[in-house]
Amino acid sequence: MQNLWAPWRMDYILGQRRQRCIFCPEGNGEGDEERLILYRGPLSMVMMNRFPYNNGHLLVAPWKHKPTLDGLSDEELLDLTKTLRWSVVMLRKLMSPDGFNVGLNLGTVAGAGVEAHAHFHVVPRWNGDTNFMTVFADVRVVPEHLQQTYRRLLPHFAQGETA
Repeated sequence: MQNLWAPWRMDYILGQRRQRCIFCPEGNGEGDEERLILYRGPLSMVMMNRFPYNNGHLLVAPWKHKPTLDGLSDEELLDLTKTLRWSVVMLRKLMSPDGFNVGLNLGTVAGAGVEAHAHFHVVPRWNGDTNFMTVFADVRVVPEHLQQTYRRLLPHFAQGETA
C-alpha cells in the first residue's frame, strides 16, 4: 500500500480558516507568495486556490469587494472577464489540459466559499483525472505540490505574459 499525502488540505478539513477576505488587495499583511497570488492587474487578480480540486485550480476576482457581478462597473466587469479569458489561455499553454471547468459561485447555497466577494474558479481538467478517492474518502488526489505549481506558473503570470 502507498501513502497519499496532501497536508495542506487539513486546514480545510478541520475548518481552521482565518476570518478575512482572501481577495482584498491589502491581504492582512500577507505577501503575494503566501496568498498564492499569480497576477495583480489594475482591477482584477489571479490567485491559486489553496484547496484545489486539481493542479492549476485558479481563482479570478475583481479587487472591488462585491458579492455579485452587478456591483461592478462595466470597466471592472470587462477587465475581470479579460483576466478570466487570459487565465484559461495561460493554463492551456503552460499545463496542456484537455478541458476546463470555469464557474462563478454566487451565494452560500451555490458553494461560494467567500460569499461576499464574487470570484471565478478555473479548474484545468485532463482525461482520466477522476477517481474514487473523493467519493469514498473525501480526499482529492492532486499530483503536484501546491508550491511547486505556484513556482512553475508565477513567472508567466507575474509578467502579464500573453499566450
